[in-house]
Amino acid sequence: MSNDAMPRITGSANAGSSRLLLPTRRSVLAGGAALIGGAALSAPYVSRAYAAETLKFWQFYAPGGTVGSQVTWFEQMVKSWNDQNEVKVELVYVPNNEYMNGSKLQTAFASGGGPDLFIISPGDFLRYYNGGVLADLTPYIDEAAQKDFPESVIANRKVDGKIYGIPMEVEPMAMYYSIKAFEDAGLNENDVPKTWDQLLEVAKKLTTSDRFGVLFETQPGYYQNFTWYPFMWQGGGDFQTAEGKSAFNSPGTVQALKLWQDAVNSGAAPRKPLGGGGWDVVPNLGSGYCAMQNVGIWAIAALREGAPDFKYGIFKLPQPAGGKYVTVGGGWAFVANARGKQVEAASKFCAWALGSMAPDSIQRVVDWCTVAKSDMPPRQSALEKGAAAFNEGMMKVFSQEIYPGTRAEPRVPPQVYKIISDAIQATQLNGQDPAKVAEQASAQLDGFLAGYSGAPIL
Repeated sequence: MSNDAMPRITGSANAGSSRLLLPTRRSVLAGGAALIGGAALSAPYVSRAYAAETLKFWQFYAPGGTVGSQVTWFEQMVKSWNDQNEVKVELVYVPNNEYMNGSKLQTAFASGGGPDLFIISPGDFLRYYNGGVLADLTPYIDEAAQKDFPESVIANRKVDGKIYGIPMEVEPMAMYYSIKAFEDAGLNENDVPKTWDQLLEVAKKLTTSDRFGVLFETQPGYYQNFTWYPFMWQGGGDFQTAEGKSAFNSPGTVQALKLWQDAVNSGAAPRKPLGGGGWDVVPNLGSGYCAMQNVGIWAIAALREGAPDFKYGIFKLPQPAGGKYVTVGGGWAFVANARGKQVEAASKFCAWALGSMAPDSIQRVVDWCTVAKSDMPPRQSALEKGAAAFNEGMMKVFSQEIYPGTRAEPRVPPQVYKIISDAIQATQLNGQDPAKVAEQASAQLDGFLAGYSGAPIL
């Protein structure tokens, strides 16, 4: 299977960008923590004191994660490295919500510390790149391996042709629904909504005194922005033009804000999800708290492990009138601290783990995307080697119906993220007029973008 045959994610890096930093690296990281609004959190859980030669790997999967197979994958990977190398790696677990929306990482780097290894999403890439803490991994990834990552997948981790993060996965978003909830409401698969109007109509039919019809993320953070982007794109909206100016006050943006607002205002969607948030499928859809949930491909593995008897279906994100289908694909990436004490060893670990043409590296990606988790692979070789898994069951729905319409998650500075996040919150939960909010946010974006000097916003 050629790269051309692999479903592509649209979006590419701006050409000719210079590697400029924001005024102070420390202020970028510390300021980003303040923007999120979280105070410094408790120290991460570690099993023992670190030896001087040990690389600290901060992430939210192991040990202590909610999905055992993912814990096992991380532990086996680290053991394999440690068995072969003098410089050891030790996992440091930071709970998911603290990692994604808390200030632990930002505070650590702002104070001159930070882990040797960590994982980041495309949405938060620029915080760390512009802050000067991402090591260039390119010298440690051979040419064949670099070509194994489609540009549509790797672009958000590159600046000036250099790779600063190695992706683990591609995670497109879709809608999941409870078959029992549909049957109880007298609905079946033929009633799966294809338009936004149908989505709200069906959600209202599915809403009862103890169950919401549909769930969107309502908690502010990178994940909420991530899940909202495709609704903006479907109507032709975007947050910036090709020239780097704000486009946030477009009709497409306004109607996307209004859709999420209408879902909550109608009573069909909750103001607060259960569990960890809108990404957490078992305590929400799996428990019967909602009948439909906007969530990503990872939910297949989560339901398989956390609610194995739960019956559900998956469908493409509905579209607005006159719109086009598009979803968003995110995914986490391994990165190394450019200011760490052993940058070379940390960089080699990232390349060894996910970015080598060695059979065990390719298999490791396959195992992550098919056994430990449920994801689309970020590498052509892994897509080919794990082909059988992507042609069965719910993974087949994603690979054939949902993934081909995927657009890469935007990478934005924390200031841009915060402006968009505030707009979503103001309309979805605070009842403000979407058109007025979009106009105000657009003016704020223009003000920031006019003076921005970091790596390209993609």
